[in-house]
Amino acid sequence: MTIMIPAWVDGALTPVEKLEAHQRGLKHKAVSVFVVRGTEVLLQQRAMGKYHTPGLWANTCCTHPEWDEAPSVCAARRLNEELGVTGVPLEHRHHLEYRADVGDGLIEHEVVEVYLGHARGDLRVAPNPDEVMAYEWVDYHDLMAMVARHPDRFTPWLRIYLAEHADTIFGADLVQAARV
Repeated sequence: MTIMIPAWVDGALTPVEKLEAHQRGLKHKAVSVFVVRGTEVLLQQRAMGKYHTPGLWANTCCTHPEWDEAPSVCAARRLNEELGVTGVPLEHRHHLEYRADVGDGLIEHEVVEVYLGHARGDLRVAPNPDEVMAYEWVDYHDLMAMVARHPDRFTPWLRIYLAEHADTIFGADLVQAARV
């Protein structure tokens, strides 16, 4: 199945096959979601069948919206498709752009809408094994320390989000509380 994503080609937003967008390093639309529970962040370990960054730990979920899909709809859809999570209200937290080498000659050059959801303690998580091989709730402070010690275990975009955008994504209160 060919997946087309919205990418900029010669200055115009155009449907482009997903793998081609990554091979050419084209700037394209994306959505990322972080779900938190208190000071814990829900992480996923990408399935080994993923064509880039397999086995690496990432934020709760991320994807590319369909051509006419609203980012908020895309975020909720993908949260369900990857982790079986529904019913978590998502708040738009940030609009950012990054470019990162994801290995094997592939480049992520994304214009990302980032969403944050606050989960209750009884959140049901049912990962799709084609997408996610494991998940874990990690305290924000511990996550920052883990990424500092072993950056190669985490996706490039998660490292960028934490290093450059944590206050905006999580809010200064969570970041400060995690530092105490």
